[in-house]
Amino acid sequence: MAALTREDGARGQKKGRRGCEHYDRGCLLKAPCCDKLYTCRLCHDNKEDHQLDRFKVKEVQCINCEKIQHAQQTCEECSTLFGEYYCSICHLFDKDKKQYHCENCGICRIGPKEDFFHCLKCNLCLAMNLQGKHKCIENVSRQNCPICLEDIHTSRVVAHVLPCGHLLHRGYRCPLCMHSALDMSRYWRQLDDEVAQTPMPSEYQNMTVDILCNDCNGRSTVQFHILGMKCNICESYNTAQAGGCRISLDQQ
Repeated sequence: MAALTREDGARGQKKGRRGCEHYDRGCLLKAPCCDKLYTCRLCHDNKEDHQLDRFKVKEVQCINCEKIQHAQQTCEECSTLFGEYYCSICHLFDKDKKQYHCENCGICRIGPKEDFFHCLKCNLCLAMNLQGKHKCIENVSRQNCPICLEDIHTSRVVAHVLPCGHLLHRGYRCPLCMHSALDMSRYWRQLDDEVAQTPMPSEYQNMTVDILCNDCNGRSTVQFHILGMKCNICESYNTAQAGGCRISLDQQ
């Protein structure tokens, strides 16, 4: 299939603008899978029923002189700069964001490089302040975000490293292990006040229940309350009922 014309194939490219909503660049990628011209792989994937393999890109088209040529940083015909940053492996063209190509990740990351290290067990670049201070989970990024279902490893959205070691794009509780994703102590204190100000009906006041804490994994027997049951060990309300309700004999 012959390459499409600029007007037909420059998907994602808006007139008078360099690049697209994803990247600032002065060229279009010629997709090796379908020979169509797209500003970037994301624009391609949003329109087609298949994905563009960034590593197989061989040719680009200059947005100024429209010459199709081998992928490179500067146009060989009119000297247009395709990108302040260019990776010849990922074929990533963009403005300078202190990017660097990580050999172990296999893709480019936003730096600066000296602010990150690659954890070999997690198989992911992490901020230097997490070195020796995070819980390692083997190949933790080689999965989709359990909230938005987007691939974490190649996503352009920053993933948060939770205390439990899992990665998440957003959310207050890890849906994989149910541990709190943030410091919830202020919210737990607010719940203390709400529980104190919301007495249960008399038939429930002597009722207790066994709970399992999702944060410390401890088990407690606590008074039942509709707003939440507080762990006796770590004082978290991130708990789950682990048994049926029963009347406390010592309060009958």
